[in-house]
Amino acid sequence: MVTITIDQQKITAEESVTILEAAQKAHIQIPHLCYLKDINEIGACRICVVELEGKDKLVTACNTIVQDGMVIYTNSPKVRATRKCNVQLLLSQHDCECAYCSRSGNCELQKISNDLGITSLPFEKKVTYIPWNKNFPLIRESNKCIKCMRCIQICDKVQDLQVWDVQKTGSRTTVNVSFNRNIEEAQCSLCGQCITHCPVNALHVREDSERVFDAFSDPDKITIVQIAPAVRAAWGESLGLPREEATIGKLADALRKMGADYVFDTDFAADLTIMEEASEFLERFKQQQHLPMFTSCCPGWVRFLKSQYPDMADHLSSAKSPHQMFGTITKTWFAEKIGVDPSKIYNISIMPCVAKKQEIDLPNMNDSGYRDVDVVLTTREISRMIKAEHIDVNYLKDDPLDDPLGTASGAGVIFGASGGVMEAALRSAYYFATNQNADPDAFSHVRGMKGWKEATFQMDGKEIRCAIVSGLGNTRKLMQALRRKEVAYDFIEVMACPGGCSGGGGQPIHEGVELAKDRAQVLYHLDGNSKLRFSHENPAIQILYSEFLGKPLSPLAKQLLHTDHDAWQMPLYQTK
Repeated sequence: MVTITIDQQKITAEESVTILEAAQKAHIQIPHLCYLKDINEIGACRICVVELEGKDKLVTACNTIVQDGMVIYTNSPKVRATRKCNVQLLLSQHDCECAYCSRSGNCELQKISNDLGITSLPFEKKVTYIPWNKNFPLIRESNKCIKCMRCIQICDKVQDLQVWDVQKTGSRTTVNVSFNRNIEEAQCSLCGQCITHCPVNALHVREDSERVFDAFSDPDKITIVQIAPAVRAAWGESLGLPREEATIGKLADALRKMGADYVFDTDFAADLTIMEEASEFLERFKQQQHLPMFTSCCPGWVRFLKSQYPDMADHLSSAKSPHQMFGTITKTWFAEKIGVDPSKIYNISIMPCVAKKQEIDLPNMNDSGYRDVDVVLTTREISRMIKAEHIDVNYLKDDPLDDPLGTASGAGVIFGASGGVMEAALRSAYYFATNQNADPDAFSHVRGMKGWKEATFQMDGKEIRCAIVSGLGNTRKLMQALRRKEVAYDFIEVMACPGGCSGGGGQPIHEGVELAKDRAQVLYHLDGNSKLRFSHENPAIQILYSEFLGKPLSPLAKQLLHTDHDAWQMPLYQTK
């Protein structure tokens, strides 16, 4: 431990920490833009500069290690003037169109500029505009980039995809797609982690809320909204609602106020996915074919596999992702039940995900004869829509979801957490194999935030070797270990985003805070308190099979609920 003085306050700190970390522990705030702990500690933005007694030059707090006896000033006149000048220089290359920016009110550059009292710019504005395909789900606006390099580091160090890189030099330095490619040509998984770690709005999702408002107001459309598991743990965050009050029932009330005709739970389709995926796994395991079997719920992971390891695509479960299954069922069985023309149904998915905006455009997501899902909104988009409609969330009612597609088990709820798909699948696979239920928490060893987890379970006298991985950097390590035959598994769950869907690229953004763990705990709490904890015991699922599908893996189930992963290709087929 060392003793240092920060702003006349003596504190002790571990000798290996930075000035920024020591200050944070003492509740002394030093503003910063580019810093991400263990990921981006390059001092690029120069906003965190501080003054050291006895030193002429200011130093960056984010990467300067404390030394015993240091006397530090975080807001001296010299620091304040330099910091203000640095922010003004950033603003001179930033379009500052805050009034119609989706990060307005949640932008670190805006916040620091306001805190410094900047009301004018002494520098000439020079903003760079680089063309971008605005139809692509991930949008980059060069005119808002502050060159903090966070997107590069997240993509390189966490997701290991190298989509972004620095271009040009000096004052012309900017960030763009690596190797002079267009984004469509890159091996981008659309995980959206670069978006959630961008301090401004240089990276964001394609905004689709106007399409949904138009659908709500169209009398010829029957609007059906489905809500993904991870959304219920996060939708209230940017609206000021505590998690225990931000229930799915209140979100349903808000959606009906906007004009939704039906509000359902994607957890119903998660249960449906388990019926198909667990059955498919047992069939493959019995025949010892195409093992290990990978889960296929995460379109970001599917994009990763098809671009990085295309020869292993036949190891993917052929089951569609839950929201795609849901879309198919609404435009077949449900349309018939309510006696409407399926062409009038307009499916809206609220997802914690960016990749699902691209998934709905795949050419083979229309087995019902219609497009499965018509539009995908992120959690952030639906929160902004609620604000746009001037809905006071403090007065929302806990409305029940519509039947029968609103009934779901706790197993469906935990799909939003890393390990949740595996746990839900094993609960039902055990029943299918033994004709009896295991304890619902018998497979809880797959839970947790560790990036690569392993577990082995006994099922009907046989050993099932499982792996659970989240984050594409961890996924690459697992895939390479499989390649080298260092590990062997029967069943593998993969989620592109660290921590799973609860940490998805479409979730609310909180600077410097990772909330995947907290959101996952909400989902496990809901599962633990659910009266229904097995997908195969969901009465709505049982009715669906008895009235329509027959049984899991039936010809009709395979036609509607499964997909051919070879029917489309990622660009630049390369294997590493």
